[in-house]
Amino acid sequence: MTFSAEEIERYARHIVLRDVGGPGQQRLKAARVLVIGAGGLGAPLLQYLAAAGVGALGVADDDEVSLSNLQRQVIHGSMDVGRLKVESAQDALQRLNPHVHVEAHALRVTRQDARALVADYDIVADGSDNFATRYIVSDACFYEKKPLVTAAVGGFDASLTTLRPFETGPDGTPNPTYRCLFPAPPPPGAVPSCEEAGVLGALTGIVGAMMALEVIREIVGFGEGLVGRLVLFDARAMRFETLRYAYDPDNPLSGVTAPR
Repeated sequence: MTFSAEEIERYARHIVLRDVGGPGQQRLKAARVLVIGAGGLGAPLLQYLAAAGVGALGVADDDEVSLSNLQRQVIHGSMDVGRLKVESAQDALQRLNPHVHVEAHALRVTRQDARALVADYDIVADGSDNFATRYIVSDACFYEKKPLVTAAVGGFDASLTTLRPFETGPDGTPNPTYRCLFPAPPPPGAVPSCEEAGVLGALTGIVGAMMALEVIREIVGFGEGLVGRLVLFDARAMRFETLRYAYDPDNPLSGVTAPR
């Protein structure tokens, strides 16, 4: 896969960077990444993936831009209020990097269509804002054998991890699933929504950029990935912690009693 002169100049700081270089930039150009959600996490995530030169970006979201989104969803502007988020994001990404092919999926991901959607991409990044979608996406990625970078934010805190449960670790033990980490969703109403509890706008920018970094690391193949590690961020104290978690043999996807 060759680069034009304009692409070589555009990606020059990657190409000269140790552990990325020309081969890593070629892997980015060849990659197809699906982003679930074009909101608080999806906005910076999409921008940094497009700027990095990911060849094809899928964006799945069924929502429209509202004025209250603009405090954190920086891919959209005031003139986009009322537009579908995927259309607004598509226009913004094409302005940012015309070399990136953007595929808009104006839909809410359901259990019926998730696997078909996920199957068309190399890696998935989930920035959705509800537990139902997170479980649907993580299950689909498990069955379709696609790496998943998933994150969540609260008012002042966030979490981030990467899942490859269709593979085994160095010791031969299966990698954990999302359901190893969170066996079941919380009861309805137990976790307040963004509308109810609020969210710090800059926090979504930090975590969305971290998601982009993790996707890039997965594609290029440098550093220690977040499989089996959960990054926690407390914005009040500006404190990061990393917790390790492991395969649960009782999980319903890849556990010892799971359907084969």
